[in-house]
Formats: sequence, C-alpha cells, structure tokens
Amino acid sequence: LRDPLMSLQLWLAFVAASAVLLVIPGPTILTVISYSVAHGRKAKVPLVAAVALGDSTALVLSLLGLGSLLATSAFWFTVVKWVGGTYLLYLGFKLLRAGVVDAGPSAVAVPDSPARLFLNTYAVTALNPKGIVFFIAFLPQFLAPGAPVAPQLWLLAITFVVLATLNATLYAVFAGAARRMLESRRAQRGFNLVGGSLLGGAGLWALVARRMA
Repeated sequence: LRDPLMSLQLWLAFVAASAVLLVIPGPTILTVISYSVAHGRKAKVPLVAAVALGDSTALVLSLLGLGSLLATSAFWFTVVKWVGGTYLLYLGFKLLRAGVVDAGPSAVAVPDSPARLFLNTYAVTALNPKGIVFFIAFLPQFLAPGAPVAPQLWLLAITFVVLATLNATLYAVFAGAARRMLESRRAQRGFNLVGGSLLGGAGLWALVARRMA
C-alpha cells in the first residue's frame, strides 16, 4: 500500500484550524449575509458558487510557484515556514487588538440580479491580495517535512475550498440570524478573541517547531 499524503492527525488539525478561521466573518461572509438577507433563497446558489470558485482561484494563485519553491530545498521550506509563522503572529495580534464595527452587513450595496450577485461575491473572494498572501503563509504550516510538497498542498487546498463552500452555505441559509449575531458587539469581540488566538498560536507553533527541528 502507498503511504498517505499526510497523517490523519495533521489533516484533522488543518480542518479544525480552517473551520474556526472560516467561521470568523470577513468581507466574503459579510457580502453573503447581506445578499442573502436582501434576496432570500434565490441568492443562495450564485453566492455559494461564487465563494467556491473565488476561493479556488485565490488558492490556485497562491499555489502557483509555491509548490516548486518549497520542493526546491529544505532551506526555502524553512524560510517560508518562518516568514509564514511571523505573518500569522502579526495577523493574530492585529485581530486581538481589533475593536468592534458599528456598521453591520447591511452596509454592503446589494445588486439586483443573480449574475451581479455572483460576480460581486466572486470578486470579493478571489481578488483580495490579503487572502492570497494568507494562503501562502497558512498552508505550509500543515505540510509534513520530507513528503512530496505539491500533493499535500493540493489536498489542503481542496479541503479548504470544501469547508469554505459549506461555511458560505450555512451563512446563506441562516443569514437573518447571522446578521443579528454579527451586529452584537459581544459576538464581534468573541470572534476577534478566538481568531486572534488561533492565528497567534499557529504562528508560535510554526516558529517553535522550526527552532526545535
């Protein structure tokens, strides 16, 4: 039998971390909630399709060149892990210090056609440079050293897209309740605390793991 791409424990750790991060509302989720509240059930299909295609696009852009770079040498593998870990620490600190936003999801302008819903949501999801940089920093933290890099990256990417699609679907279905929750200052602080702690922990874990190796 062939060896698996990565251990089940490492993959489950990636699933858990991704699930927590996806639940934290960002521009994509706020857009999905706003459009779902305004258009109801008919908006669900174009919104979910846009999120799936948008995340796929951002991940492909992130992986182009990253796989070959990481596979080149142990030196570049270590460099990417260190830089990525430092970046995750920065994001975690920034999120922990973030305040609450007074404007709710209703502040997003709502188009009037399914095609516009799809295109707007796709643009928000796929063309965010910060998202592309985040993927470059986040995915390598869950790679098993010594194993083929490219297959692991694609496995993680596919897993993330599936989770992101499911997350967008749930937010679209329960848009009304999600909107009320996101307008709560206590909920916003909770999201910031959990997300910042997770990102900071991932960054520290990456740096400590490299130092111990």
